[in-house]
Amino acid sequence: MENGEIPENANEHCPGPQSESAGKSDDCQGCPNQEACATAPKGPDPAVIGNVQNLNTIMFLLPLLFFDAQLKAELSLIYLVAIAERMATVKHKILVLSGKGGVGKSTFSAQLSYALAAMDFQVGLLDIDICGPSIPKMLGLEGQDIHQSNLGWSPVYVESNLGVMSIGFMLPNPDEAVIWRGPRKNGLIKQFLKDVYWGDIDFLVVDAPPGTSDEHISIVQFLQATGIDGAIIVTTPQQVSLIDVRKEVNFCKKVGVPVLGVVENMSGLCQSLVDFRFIRGTGTDEQIDVTEKVLECMREKAPELLDLVAISEVFDSSGGGAAKMCTEMDVPFLGKVPLDPQLCKAAEEGRSCFVDQKCWVSAPALKSIVKNLLAANQWTEETAMNE
Repeated sequence: MENGEIPENANEHCPGPQSESAGKSDDCQGCPNQEACATAPKGPDPAVIGNVQNLNTIMFLLPLLFFDAQLKAELSLIYLVAIAERMATVKHKILVLSGKGGVGKSTFSAQLSYALAAMDFQVGLLDIDICGPSIPKMLGLEGQDIHQSNLGWSPVYVESNLGVMSIGFMLPNPDEAVIWRGPRKNGLIKQFLKDVYWGDIDFLVVDAPPGTSDEHISIVQFLQATGIDGAIIVTTPQQVSLIDVRKEVNFCKKVGVPVLGVVENMSGLCQSLVDFRFIRGTGTDEQIDVTEKVLECMREKAPELLDLVAISEVFDSSGGGAAKMCTEMDVPFLGKVPLDPQLCKAAEEGRSCFVDQKCWVSAPALKSIVKNLLAANQWTEETAMNE
């Protein structure tokens, strides 16, 4: 019953744990939570009280909270002011969204942050995917803890100019399930924005869960007063993904968030021919691995094939893909990123795809997208650092 949430096993007409009649009304009879509700403290979120200097005044107003909508709005405004003050040192705020899960949004968020940090920008990466926090894994930060300072929560740093914040740092183990309702998720997002001390940074990249639900509405509402530069939307080429992405674009338009561009991820499998496995069917369920024989044959009879890259359209892009959708919806198209097994491996190992030549297929594509993003918004190293 944290944060005033109604328990799942409550009676049908539960008045709510924060109600003055909680545990006392006729609707509470026979409820397993009756005694707990009757004795639970009532009142607003204590974090709000912590932001009000005159505690005596707020204690006087507590009985009115449940009857005065204007007072509730004023207390909510206290949060927004605290968030605005905290975000005053963040120059640019970018949301990374996806209408559909599994399109590689978190991988893109991680590599975008790595790319910006490599260009000497000061970068923060905020993971608000509360139920599926994969950012700590993708930046090699599993097992790290959040530290408190006199300035607030300190991000976990990958490098001196790349800090990360995620609920993943708060879980007792990485397999722990986060089973929260919307209000509690929103409360944590609010706390991230209010309490995390990023310092003076150029970019805050916000990795959001898929869809257009509570977390998205909250992050937009909380940040709108401080200015959101816009959103990058990640998709895959096929129509089943683009259908959801169109909804994401419309969400951004309705809430007033500019669409900085769309990225088509997993745009065709690109892999060196020598990295493939070759099998032969036998007419039964059995398959025979003939990889070594094929490679040996190529080495002896056609060594020039060893340098070739095989490209395959894994997803159906016959409908025109993200580029056509961007033209139809009048939003920028930032570029395509191929489905590169080496990029997937870099994400699994928590490292940047730009530090070596292993991701020689996907890294140039990602660099091109970042350059397009910076150029289109006139964000250069000089202007970002000196605004």
